[in-house]
Amino acid sequence: MHLVGGGWAPDEPGLYDLFVAEAAARGRAVGRDVPRVGVLVVVADDSPSEEWRTGFPALIASGGRCEVVTTVVEAGDVFDTRVLSDVDGLVVGGGLTPAYLEAVAPLVDQVRLLVSDGLPYVGFSAGAAIAADRALLGGWLIGDVPVCPQDAAEDLDEVELGEGLGLVDLAVDVHAAQWGTLTRLVAATEAGMVRGGVAIDEHTALVVGEGALTVLGRGSVWRVEPQVDEQGDVVGVSVGSLGAE
Repeated sequence: MHLVGGGWAPDEPGLYDLFVAEAAARGRAVGRDVPRVGVLVVVADDSPSEEWRTGFPALIASGGRCEVVTTVVEAGDVFDTRVLSDVDGLVVGGGLTPAYLEAVAPLVDQVRLLVSDGLPYVGFSAGAAIAADRALLGGWLIGDVPVCPQDAAEDLDEVELGEGLGLVDLAVDVHAAQWGTLTRLVAATEAGMVRGGVAIDEHTALVVGEGALTVLGRGSVWRVEPQVDEQGDVVGVSVGSLGAE
């Protein structure tokens, strides 16, 4: 599973090489020479942009290494479960995180089953955030106290959680260094809203598999963990970083 903190450049497909290789292996197992990758996009007020909606799938398919099947819905609509049929890899894109969580609601059980069966998954920005058991949807206030820049609020005021896809058991925030969202995850952890998690920089992927966590790309993955006393109460938060080797 590949959790990407956002950010993209049309001439930098390398961040997705491992994902495409995993999809190719799954495709070969069913006799497919070129893997099929489903890309799911939810558009809210032209976010993600038209440039992203065309350029990002082309980045994944760079050099003809896979066939990309993109499905776009408007915010407020939901995906049909048929978008998961006959794909060797799945990408859930970026944009307004609450809109993505609403749109994937009919797919949750099937995505969990497919990923547990080895379907390669990329969550890009919003798609990374909703991969969690408890998805950090946005917001910039906790109890009316600012915890991150308002521009990163995802159209929410108070920090809000929702039931995510359940693919990872830690909270995920994105655009960490670029949008200042690490502090939101720190504050949510200290408030006991989440039991720690990761905040991922742009142009950076956290690869979660059966072994050790792997970081790919330019930036860092920030690990946030609660510090608890003997009674189990949160008394502080520790922050560390992981970078690409």
